[in-house]
Amino acid sequence: MNVSQIELRETVEADCLPQLMDLFASAWWTAGRTGGDVTRMLAASGLVFALVHRASGRLVGFARVITDDVYLAVLLDVIVAPDSRGCGLGAMLLDAIVGHPRLATVRSIELVCQPDLMPFYRRWGFTEQVGRSRLMRRTADPLLTGD
Repeated sequence: MNVSQIELRETVEADCLPQLMDLFASAWWTAGRTGGDVTRMLAASGLVFALVHRASGRLVGFARVITDDVYLAVLLDVIVAPDSRGCGLGAMLLDAIVGHPRLATVRSIELVCQPDLMPFYRRWGFTEQVGRSRLMRRTADPLLTGD
């Protein structure tokens, strides 16, 4: 897929929700999400980034950011459709996110990723060197606890 055929949008319209659900079904951490919950999530997310193939209207990438616009932004749910990986769409999402005007002066942008994705995120200055901080989580989601 050619990146020049992709349009970046900052919304996911209701008619694209089934496509977003298909995209979520392709990732282990988002596979169990429901349409109602995703609709609420979209409304509460500070920034939404959607990659849409112009000719087909197909949603091929997604990410979202929750931020206070000053101190912290948290990057979540970075997903590229499995059949569209390896052609620069993930880079297109990250470029849009780190270059977004609302995030330009935010002190820290943080994310959680699997170890095999760390080299990808390092290209935008993300590091596992977070001082003495440690990730803590309270969750009822068994996918995130390993139970």
